[in-house]
Amino acid sequence: MKLNKKLLVKNITLALGLLLPATSLLAHVNGHDEPGNKPVSKAYQMAVKDQAVVRLDENAEQAKQALLAKLEHIKHFSAKFSQQVFDADSNLLQTGAGTLVVSKPNLVHWQTTEPDESLIVSDGETLWFYDPFVEQATAYALESAIANTPILLLTSQDESMWQNYRISKVSDNSFIVHALDSNSQVKTLELSFEQDKLAGFVILDASGQLSRFVLSGSDFRSQPKKQLFQFTLPSGAYLDDQR
Repeated sequence: MKLNKKLLVKNITLALGLLLPATSLLAHVNGHDEPGNKPVSKAYQMAVKDQAVVRLDENAEQAKQALLAKLEHIKHFSAKFSQQVFDADSNLLQTGAGTLVVSKPNLVHWQTTEPDESLIVSDGETLWFYDPFVEQATAYALESAIANTPILLLTSQDESMWQNYRISKVSDNSFIVHALDSNSQVKTLELSFEQDKLAGFVILDASGQLSRFVLSGSDFRSQPKKQLFQFTLPSGAYLDDQR
């Protein structure tokens, strides 16, 4: 399979939050001004740094409000997804498929069917991970799970859920959610929209592995069944309760 490595590198660069306007502005903060390479004062350097920080904060807040406005229109949806997983060198590791169902507030049913089966369910209070191959379920308090499962941000407009993230706007239909916690297993979540409907997302984890999800057959009108967001531990399965 021939990979478009230039496109992947571009997406990874965006996901890492290399905001070009701020970078260009900070190019002067190296002890020299650009015209004629004349040295500048520390006061000037600090002023440029402060200006860059303010611009970053303003851009992040504007991006956050723009993203929240799009998510406001999504009350619930169900879709199939296809998945591609790449390593840090942009090599395709595997492909996958499954279904994703989301309903506000805080309800998720994420089932992977290929290459292996797994299930993630959020019932609004607990986030459940179930691996049928080893017959083990792990339960997390929803609040603590958000740091490593930013897809849960799709399910709520609660401001407190967004405090651990910074938002970048790539375009009118693309946003990147950056984890502020350096220990987060998920570093960025890129969300792509088509006509205010979620079309796909890209997850970059701490190891540099990138997972790209494309949604298809999306239904944003039908109310999902409540049973999808209820998890019952299968008979004989082991429960690792982390709540």
